[in-house]
Amino acid sequence: MAEDDVLYGKSGAVASITLNRPEKYNTIRVEMALAIDEMLSAANRDNDVRVIVLEGAGDSFCAGFDFSNGLEHHQVFKEDGYDPGMDVYTSANSYIGRIPIYMGMWRGLKPTIAKVHGWCLGVGSEMALCADLVIASHDARFGTPYARVWGCHLSGMWIYRLGLARAKYYALTGEWVSGKQAADMELINFSYPLEELDDRATALAEKLAKIPLTQLAAMKLIVNQAYDNMGLQSTQILGPILDGAMRNTPEGRDFVRRARAEGVKSAVTGRDGPFGDYSQGPAEDQPRKRSQLPQDGTTRATGA
Repeated sequence: MAEDDVLYGKSGAVASITLNRPEKYNTIRVEMALAIDEMLSAANRDNDVRVIVLEGAGDSFCAGFDFSNGLEHHQVFKEDGYDPGMDVYTSANSYIGRIPIYMGMWRGLKPTIAKVHGWCLGVGSEMALCADLVIASHDARFGTPYARVWGCHLSGMWIYRLGLARAKYYALTGEWVSGKQAADMELINFSYPLEELDDRATALAEKLAKIPLTQLAAMKLIVNQAYDNMGLQSTQILGPILDGAMRNTPEGRDFVRRARAEGVKSAVTGRDGPFGDYSQGPAEDQPRKRSQLPQDGTTRATGA
């Protein structure tokens, strides 16, 4: 991993963790997950920090897991020499599994905010939804295309944040929802125009930072405990195990082989083309690009 693939910053009582692979839509690699874990730990150990914000650099929050180049960065996920026992061991192990890292935003008692724009897909959406509060641009795109091939719900947050009817629908179809739709259905807390997102996130973080840390921790803990009592932890054990099985179905392996041989774009086209959505959807369904916003916040004529 390049040293700057994940960045840590602090402004007053607010710490920020920034996914910084904009040229790859901030897709997650193993080393990045480990860096996020270290940064969450640092923020929770810093007595001056009261709030943690997770965001993505460039035009997207995070487009999911990096499955390019034959998954050379993740030995357990590779097809050659695949060991299902080690897959279960890794997935269900709270010390080396990835979901416990992302759930650090939930388990740590300092409030966390996910600030989402652009694509927020697959494990990117799982990660964002582990935050206490999620705000997004109206045109952000939340989705789990892995529902169609090569995956399964991991954190369970797509289930626990939605009612049964919607949870089942999006689990079975893998369709995306916009930031505005996500806020309306209470998958997330709020959505705003892209031009306002940074200021809104800053204002929310600063509002929380005015409250005593112990008070924030107590209120977070009581809400978390209620959801833990609903079986959240057991769902998060089963999800990664099922995810491992789905990565190694004939269809799952064909998906990764195609990505390796023909490129990620070809694999994604094969997955989403029949449905005409995600990157295979019409131009009006694509999220706006933050890079096309001028410094004064107005949209350029060429912007979506």
